[in-house]
Amino acid sequence: MAVEITLTVNGKPHALEVGSTEMLVEVLRDRLGLVGTNRDCAQGICGACTVLMEGKPVTSCLLLAAQADGAKITTVEGLETGGKLTSLQEAFMRHGAVQCGFCTPGFLMTATALLAENPKPNRDEIRDALRGNICRCTGYAKIIDAVEDAAGRG
Repeated sequence: MAVEITLTVNGKPHALEVGSTEMLVEVLRDRLGLVGTNRDCAQGICGACTVLMEGKPVTSCLLLAAQADGAKITTVEGLETGGKLTSLQEAFMRHGAVQCGFCTPGFLMTATALLAENPKPNRDEIRDALRGNICRCTGYAKIIDAVEDAAGRG
């Protein structure tokens, strides 16, 4: 069964017909071409598919597209403005917090939400906020350093 939905993704409105079992990650990647939202575990445990819905991080592999009807969604592609990276993205590069890069979009989205809610988190608060994101390459230290730097604490 198909359902009509509207979404605002990275500031652009979209009207779509989606299947009743179609996940948000599928709509973002396959229909809208926003491939920065990665598809990995399909169980909501790795965080690679994290996007912001109304400013809050959600795992798009567990969210039916129909559940996002009317929502404002931000993907990693929506972070930069006018070709300019955010201070968080720059901090990730400066600290070498990107290795293979697969998990990076999810970490960036989760950390963006954290810094919007708590502009000066300490290391424990950063670790707690990022607990739903898995990285197999960095060992997390550089990621935490980058978030701390972006918060002006590094």
